[in-house]
Amino acid sequence: MNILSRAQLAAHRKGTTPGGTGLHKPANCGLATCSAITMHERELKKHRATEAKLRKSLASEHALLRQQDELIQRQDVLSKESEHRLLNGLQLIASLLALQSRATANPEAAAQLTIAANRVATLGRIHRHLHALDHADSVDFKSYLEKLCHDLSEMALNGSPERVLAVEGSERRIATVTAIPLAFIASELITNAIKYAKGRITVRLESRPGQGWALSVVDDGPGLPEGFDPAATHGLGMKIVSSLVRQIGGRLQIARGDDGKGARFTVLLA
Repeated sequence: MNILSRAQLAAHRKGTTPGGTGLHKPANCGLATCSAITMHERELKKHRATEAKLRKSLASEHALLRQQDELIQRQDVLSKESEHRLLNGLQLIASLLALQSRATANPEAAAQLTIAANRVATLGRIHRHLHALDHADSVDFKSYLEKLCHDLSEMALNGSPERVLAVEGSERRIATVTAIPLAFIASELITNAIKYAKGRITVRLESRPGQGWALSVVDDGPGLPEGFDPAATHGLGMKIVSSLVRQIGGRLQIARGDDGKGARFTVLLA
């Protein structure tokens, strides 16, 4: 097939080709040349048809993307509304417990109701901290732990001066996908330590040169029995911890605390 120049194509618009394509052929048009023009015209039609299909497909895809964006926005609104209702519900429960505490004549019952009200209110704050990470890619985890420990200490230590909940170690920025389950793990381990600790509970973020890093919760309580196996325990808290540790690809290590006292729960991460 002859390859036509622009000049030849322009010249052939003066006559009509044998294929009846609407092109004009000059008097000196050869059969091979006119056939090439016809084939060229057919290819153009195919390309235009393909282009039209692609445009239609792109328009359809854009419409689907708009629908997806609208659906995501609606789900986000519903999620925020659900979150708002939950937090309002927790606040209402805390307020009702506090009112009941003030209305109770029995001092011991009033004290227990006050503790319950504080715990519910603190649970609401912890919940807010956790879900504040939903739209963040990463978080400064030490700062986050300090906020979490502040709320947990208000909930469980009851302002006792001889009991301290402290965070140690250097700041570490980690992915939110790891931070959220790790925050739940820390909350469970700290809550468990509060039950047994006499004085200080320490939460540590530690680097392990060449081996990654670790999150530890150390208390000064009576320690754990020999051969303690978290997988064999019937407690829901340890089952949650073990499951979440596996979820983030970590390893749970249990040992005695500082100076051989109490217990140390450590999550080892790469």
